[in-house]
Amino acid sequence: PRGTMARMLHWVFKVADRNKTIHFYRNVLGMRVLRHEEFEEGCDAQCNGPYDGKWSKSMVGYGPEDNHFVVELTYNYGVKNYELGNDFKCIAISSSSAYQNAIAHKDEFSVTSLSENMLHVLAPGGYAFQITNSDVLEGRDPVQALVLNVTSLDRSGGMKVITREEERLHLSYGDSQTSLILEKLQQPINHAAAYGRVAFAVPAKELPAIQKKIEKENHKVLTPLISLDTPGKATVEVVILADPDGYEICFVGNEGFEELSQVDPKADQLINTAMANDNSDEWYAKHQAYLAKMEVQKNTSN
Repeated sequence: PRGTMARMLHWVFKVADRNKTIHFYRNVLGMRVLRHEEFEEGCDAQCNGPYDGKWSKSMVGYGPEDNHFVVELTYNYGVKNYELGNDFKCIAISSSSAYQNAIAHKDEFSVTSLSENMLHVLAPGGYAFQITNSDVLEGRDPVQALVLNVTSLDRSGGMKVITREEERLHLSYGDSQTSLILEKLQQPINHAAAYGRVAFAVPAKELPAIQKKIEKENHKVLTPLISLDTPGKATVEVVILADPDGYEICFVGNEGFEELSQVDPKADQLINTAMANDNSDEWYAKHQAYLAKMEVQKNTSN
């Protein structure tokens, strides 16, 4: 997808400890919760992974989603751990306050110095952030780049190539946008259970053509064009594909997404209430008991 309206929206993290994760994003990175949504059952496009139970989605970033790259934190009630793969490398941020916050929280989180002005910080779950002790211009997004490992640099997805090195490809849709940096790995990509997903916005009318192109090139379409509903909010159209390394790439119709992604002034209240009310251990035990009961009924009726 080319054109001024194409942009990289977010990366999806699966989080097992929602409370600690939100604390990290708020008090170390200095981001804010932009919207928070609770779902009673799994997503039709596997937004929360291959889980069919209760889950939540929190969009977190430095500013509104229409001009900031954000992270989507998906939390599956009762899932205690996600094995990390070697796919996601890091998110690079330029923020002097995040840099100072990370140092102040080094007893709580893994913080190592990469150079005089750069830190390597691990969020709960082991997800890495590279924080530089410098600030961006007023109104610009402190999130500089999403860095992913790949087995081949022979791809750009319609993005502009900023620099190309032997082991590294730097891509972007525009000067004011967060970059996508691909680094070549000499071993196969293992996404494991923690695998993420990257989302791009394009004009909705381009989605059928994107799907057709992927099918024509014999790449994998994971979710053909589908409309996804969020209770009480806008419906969005998405197509989800897998690239040759198995990365999940979600193309979403810009128009519906712009409506859906408005900052919710109640987001903080919603996530705080959800965390306070979270009895996921209890819910998980009940859910497992329910599944076992259904299994017994199914076996006795056969």
